[in-house]
Amino acid sequence: MTVQSQDAIEGAVGGAAPLPLARAGVDRAAEHRLDEPWLAAAWSHPDTRVLVVAEGQAFVVDTEDGSELVLVPSFEAPDAGERYFLGTGDDGVSYFAVSLDSLPGRLDGDARPAGLREVGGLLGARDSGLLVHSVALQNWHRSHRFCSRCGNPTSVASAGHVRRCTSCAQEHYPRTDGAVIMLVTDAQDRALLGRHALWPEGRYSTLAGFVEPGESLEQAVAREVAEEAGVRVDLATVTYVASQPWPFPASLMLGFVARADERDGGTDITVDGEELSEAAWFSREDLKAGMADRTVLPPSGISIARRLVELWYGGPLPESW
Repeated sequence: MTVQSQDAIEGAVGGAAPLPLARAGVDRAAEHRLDEPWLAAAWSHPDTRVLVVAEGQAFVVDTEDGSELVLVPSFEAPDAGERYFLGTGDDGVSYFAVSLDSLPGRLDGDARPAGLREVGGLLGARDSGLLVHSVALQNWHRSHRFCSRCGNPTSVASAGHVRRCTSCAQEHYPRTDGAVIMLVTDAQDRALLGRHALWPEGRYSTLAGFVEPGESLEQAVAREVAEEAGVRVDLATVTYVASQPWPFPASLMLGFVARADERDGGTDITVDGEELSEAAWFSREDLKAGMADRTVLPPSGISIARRLVELWYGGPLPESW
C-alpha cells in the first residue's frame, strides 16, 4: 500500500458511517444490573419494551425505509425463557430481551422472523444494537450452562451478563473471541483477496482469523496472512481501521490494513487449501471488471470486509447478486 493510499484510507475512515453491527442507540446502563428492585420496577413499567429472540432471530416489520424490530410491552412478553436487561434509551424507556428456544406464533401478518445477516444493515441504530446485544448474549448463555471450574450447572445473574455456578459460586462472564480481518496490499496497490472453499463460486473477500493466546493483534494479522495465503506482511505497516461485533457466535472483528513485505518473494501466493481454496492480487480494474461480468462477488454488505475493500477501492461496491 502506498503512503498516499494509506493516508486516503485513514482519512476515509474518519468520515465513514458506523459499521452496520457497530451501531447503538441505547445506553447499556450497566450500573443497574445488580439492582434487583430497580430491574423489577423497570420490567413492570408500561413504557418498557421487550425483544423476543430465538436461534439468533427476532420478529421484524418491513417499512419503506428498511426494517424495524417488533418490541412488545413487558406484560405481553412470554413468561418462559431467560431475561436479559439491554439498557435504557434517551427517552427513559427500558429495554429487555427474552430468550426462547423458538419464536412464538404471531397473529400480526406484517411481522416475519429475521436474523442479523439478513436485516442487520436495514435496521436503525437502536434496533441494530438491541438485536446484536440480544443475540450475542443468547449465544453465550446457551453454550455456558455448566461451570468450567467444577462442572455443576450455572444460573443467570447480573441481568443476563453473568452466569454463576450453583455449587461453587464461580462467576462466568460473556466470552468474546477476538478476530483480525485485514486488507493487504502490495507495492502496486493491489489488494489480496481470497475465497473460502465453502463459499459460492466467485465470492472473494479479505483474509481473517482468530487471535491466539499471547499474541498481539499485529502479530495475528501477519500470521494469518502467512498461514492462509503464504504472503508476508510488513508488521510496521499494520494499521487499525475499525471494529464491529460479529455474534456468529461470539466474535469481535478487528479491521486492519497492511502492506506486504516485497522482499524475497514475500508477495508470492500459496494458499493453505483449508481456510482458502483460492487467493489473488486484484487491481481496482480487475475487481471492477470481475464485478461487472459477475465472475467476482463482493463481500457481504454488513461485513467489515466490505468496508475495508470499499475504502481501498475508493467507493461503494455493488450489492451481491
